Formats: sequence, structure tokens, C-alpha cells
Amino acid sequence: MPIISMFYGIIIRLYLLDNKQHDLPHIHAKYAEFEASINIGDGEILSGDLPHKQLRLVQAWIELHRDELMADWEIAVSGENPYKIAPL
Repeated sequence: MPIISMFYGIIIRLYLLDNKQHDLPHIHAKYAEFEASINIGDGEILSGDLPHKQLRLVQAWIELHRDELMADWEIAVSGENPYKIAPL
């Protein structure tokens, strides 16, 4: 589970070969004891929970880096380590 970015106490990961559970391109965001899987396409939570403020930060970051995230998603589901993406 490579970390691809960190900002404001939020850790963003892309799991390798993780296209079976949600079958959608998604990231995993962790903040304190909260963790959520978030759809790259629309920024909505697929599972888990994040505080509202941190969710809005992650959604803004996704909006800024959607193309890079989609490229990283393709790399990760093929089993290779994704590239780091600039923080918010």
C-alpha cells in the first residue's frame, strides 16, 4: 500500500491490485482514526468515513490531480508502485 501523498495530517494511499473490492478507481485516505475509500471520478466516499473538513480537502486534491490519479490507478492495478503526487 504505497503512500502517494500526505497533507494536513491526511495520508493518501493506492493499494496494488485493488480493483476487485469497489471495481472503481479509488484512493484510500487516512486521518487520525478515520479511513475511507474515495472514488477518483467524483470524490464520493465508497466506504469508511472521514471528518467533513478532511473529506473536503481530499476532494479538492482529487479535483486538482485527477489525471495523475487515473494514471497512478492504472499502474497500481497492474501491480506496480504508483508515482508520488504533490500534496495540497
